[in-house]
Amino acid sequence: MKLDQTLSAANPAQLREKRGWHSQIADDKAMLRAARDLTKDIAEHRASIYWSDMIASALIGYGSLAGAILVENTALAIVLAVVSVLSLYRALLFIHEISHFRNGALPGFRTAWNALVGVPMLTPSFMYEQVHTLHHKRTQYGTVEDPEYLPLALMNAWSLPLFVIIAILAPVALLVRFAVLVPLGAIIPPIRQLTWQRASALAINPEFRRRPPEGELRPRVLMQEAAGFIWSWVLIGSVFAFGWKPLLVALGVASAVALLNQLRTLVAHLWENEGEAMTVTAQFLDSVNVPPPGRIAEIWAPVGLRYHALHHLMPSMPYHSLPEAHRRLVKELGESSTYHGANHAGMGVLVARIARSTMGRRS
Repeated sequence: MKLDQTLSAANPAQLREKRGWHSQIADDKAMLRAARDLTKDIAEHRASIYWSDMIASALIGYGSLAGAILVENTALAIVLAVVSVLSLYRALLFIHEISHFRNGALPGFRTAWNALVGVPMLTPSFMYEQVHTLHHKRTQYGTVEDPEYLPLALMNAWSLPLFVIIAILAPVALLVRFAVLVPLGAIIPPIRQLTWQRASALAINPEFRRRPPEGELRPRVLMQEAAGFIWSWVLIGSVFAFGWKPLLVALGVASAVALLNQLRTLVAHLWENEGEAMTVTAQFLDSVNVPPPGRIAEIWAPVGLRYHALHHLMPSMPYHSLPEAHRRLVKELGESSTYHGANHAGMGVLVARIARSTMGRRS
């Protein structure tokens, strides 16, 4: 059975019953052509939007974090911590946009983001650059060579809670990475190699081993790691100056940010591919859009990530143009178009879908 142009060309339910069904989906050339032709005039990165959004998110995040640390009222502190989590989460997700920047796009933005967000949150941009783009390679998406893919929907039931809960430990792991492993690696080459290969990428595939940085990324890695090392020891030293509360609250906020991002990751794809190479259309259908009218998706999937499937069609499209691109494609393409196969109602529906799939499997 083969899906030629749209989902209506075959029974999707029957197709999904077959193992390796993703590899049977042919490219919908009409959809791909429309995505290319209808969006040429909105492909420019608008500096005013990027700078104002990123800086405002970071300042609100740090300001509310300071409030959560300083206020005595517990209820107010919790409210401020929630505001801090959501704001810093949004600021942090600009790392996704940076990973797609072409040479010359938004001069100075990467450096400013690292100084304001990446290094303070111990997640500098090198941890995603030359990593995330592998996830978009035509021949690597969904395979064992994809650093950001696991067949979560095909795994055992215990894998889902473990996948989500382990994110809570990320801030402590990053603190250890920069404070301990970076200086040790400067002295002991095997530790440096192990740290680079296994602890220097925002990846979920445990089999992924990062290759050495290439080109202009190499000097940036050195600078960002040095900055991360200094900042990690500033954080540790703050305990002696201010006590444990500021660091523990900050780590709590960072853990909540990591948990929220892991939940978003859990529903960014359907995670149903079994390792075969896939067409662009198959990759699109294994990815997720959560378009309006619902508004809550803009909170848990900000900076354009509520249009994650559309992003896989047009990886270099700036986040602020994705809503308009979606509107144009919906208007242009008919109800029977493959495009609608990637649109989903929300996080709850998607989590339930993956949970049902895993619960049907033995531990």
